[in-house]
Amino acid sequence: MQFLSFNLLWIVLLLVVAWVVLIYNSLVRTRNRVRESWSDIDVQLKRRHDLIPNLVETVKGYMGHEQKVFQEVTEARARALGAKGKEDLAGAENDLSNTLKTLFAVAENYPELKANANFLELQRELSDTENKIQAARRFYNSMVLEMNTKVQVFPTNILASMFRFKAEEFFKVAGEEEREPVEVSFNKEEK
Repeated sequence: MQFLSFNLLWIVLLLVVAWVVLIYNSLVRTRNRVRESWSDIDVQLKRRHDLIPNLVETVKGYMGHEQKVFQEVTEARARALGAKGKEDLAGAENDLSNTLKTLFAVAENYPELKANANFLELQRELSDTENKIQAARRFYNSMVLEMNTKVQVFPTNILASMFRFKAEEFFKVAGEEEREPVEVSFNKEEK
C-alpha cells in the first residue's frame, strides 16, 4: 500500500511538472510570435519609408507648386522613422498614411503625372505595401490577443506571473482625429 501511494505521488508530481513545462513553452511560443509579428510590421514600414522619397521626387517634377504637401509627407516620414515605442510609432505611421493620401489626392489634378509609368509603379508598390502593413497589423493584434488571453486566464496566469510574462499592447489608431477621412482642399490661398 505504501509503495502504491509513493508511486502515485511521483505520478502526480510528474504530471504537474509536465503541465508547467507545457504552459511555459506555450507562453514562450506565443511571446515569440508576438515579437515576430511586430518585426513583420517593422519590415513593411521600412519598405514604405524607402518608397516615399522616390515617390516624392517623381511627383515633384510635375507639381512643383505643391510644396506644402511635399513638406508634410517628408515631416511625417521623419516622425515615423524617429518614433519610439509602439504607441508613438502607431501614431506617427497613421499620420504618414494620412499625408500620403493627401499626396495622391493632389496628384489627381495632374493627368500627365497619373499617366507616368514611374509614378504608377511607385503608387502600385506603395498600395501593395499599405495592404501588407494592414495584414501585418492584423496578424500582430491577433498574436497580442492570444498572448494577453494566456497571460490573463486561469490557471495560465499563475505561471505567466511567476515567469514574468506580460500583456502586450495592441497596434491601434492613436486618436479619434486619425479615424476621420483626410480632407483635401485645392483653394489657391493655401498654396
